[in-house]
Amino acid sequence: MRSLLLAAFVVVRAAAAPASLVAQTRPAAVPPPLGVWTAVAELPGMGRSVDTARVAARRRALLARIGRGVVLIPAAHERELERDYVQDNDFRQNNTFFYFTELETQDAWLLLRAGDAPEAVLFLPDRAPAQERWTGLRLGPDSTAVRLSGISRVLPTDSLDPVLALALARARGPLYLPLDPTTRDEQRFRDIVFSARDVRNVRPTVDSMRLVKDGDEIARLRKATDISGLGHIAAMQAARPGAWEYEIEAALEAAFRRNGADRVGYPSIVGSGPNTTTLHYDVNRRQTRDGDLVVVDAGAEWGQYTADVTRTFPVNGKFTSRQKAIYDLVLATQQAAFDSTRPGVTIAQLNRIARDYMRGHSGTLCGAESCDGYFIHGLSHWLGMDVHDVGDYGTPLKPGMVFTIEPGIYLPAEGLGVRIEDDVLVTANGAEWLSARAPKTTVEIERLMSSRPSRP
Repeated sequence: MRSLLLAAFVVVRAAAAPASLVAQTRPAAVPPPLGVWTAVAELPGMGRSVDTARVAARRRALLARIGRGVVLIPAAHERELERDYVQDNDFRQNNTFFYFTELETQDAWLLLRAGDAPEAVLFLPDRAPAQERWTGLRLGPDSTAVRLSGISRVLPTDSLDPVLALALARARGPLYLPLDPTTRDEQRFRDIVFSARDVRNVRPTVDSMRLVKDGDEIARLRKATDISGLGHIAAMQAARPGAWEYEIEAALEAAFRRNGADRVGYPSIVGSGPNTTTLHYDVNRRQTRDGDLVVVDAGAEWGQYTADVTRTFPVNGKFTSRQKAIYDLVLATQQAAFDSTRPGVTIAQLNRIARDYMRGHSGTLCGAESCDGYFIHGLSHWLGMDVHDVGDYGTPLKPGMVFTIEPGIYLPAEGLGVRIEDDVLVTANGAEWLSARAPKTTVEIERLMSSRPSRP
């Protein structure tokens, strides 16, 4: 069965390297012995420690929900430079695998068995020291992996088949798999490999768990939003009439990386002038002009969790009275939605509150039509490991949920667009701005931009 299983997921290529706990780094001439992994894993750029208690609690919670059965979750694969057009890192972990392990290790498998004697088994490829000269250190199936993962049973991947078969026999329940569009060859996996078994999709259960963030996830999101705020400050300080959008983008993303971001959470949007009215503009090739507004929608990813922050500012550092009036309406609309955020409220209710506020306070700013007619997208989306994270939008808010509040007004005829987006944590009594580090009022933005250093 293993040959079919691995073929279905394209897990092992003929020349594939074994899995790693860490991001790619410059390899040592000779891989160090496994006994020094503790020190190596703590070096900058070599991955982050696993909150073993948190991920163990997540695994237990999943098994309690399914009651009986076996869960099998694959790790992601290294992308191929020659085929996949890698623009940043050539590896990012599968979110479902990461949620239950926090390991940045490739081509691994996690097996969980529910029932009277629940267990977790981690499968890792054997180390290949010669290959590690090219790939850097890899994590193998040994006592070091046990210690770093917090999983007491770690086995080589070639033992997956018999262990899986035994687990299914003992569990006497369904086999749960993460079936989603990111699963490679999903149809083959379901129809050929396990055609005779009771196979169910574990993603709906996992997605519902991911909707409420635990303390470790919230800490990661705080770090990501802090880094993102520093990036937006750098973008404002780099903006000047005549600057190219990509120059502002470069300053933004340099600040992300300088402050520890793993990567951008999504392609950065830097739209000036008429480009401010295109929601997902990310070409970033226009030269700014005096009097333009600039919309920067960008978030840093840290520890597999991403921020999503948007700021709008004048490229010359001063809002015109027209720009300020539109901006202040968008900002007040955002505040109205935030003030109504509390447990029990739904995203749909917040969306209505925001639109009602904008409609009631538009006056003649947008002509005969209310400005909410130019608010052409939804108010919010969930946030977490994905920028549009998983979860049912009909779910009432609970403490620990994280989502965006992002009203906007887009007036193409004027080449004038304003969007303000912040990341919000639901608390027991209300909500908290996570992304408050980035200046947001017109006074704060103008003050920051007035202190920009002059160009050499």
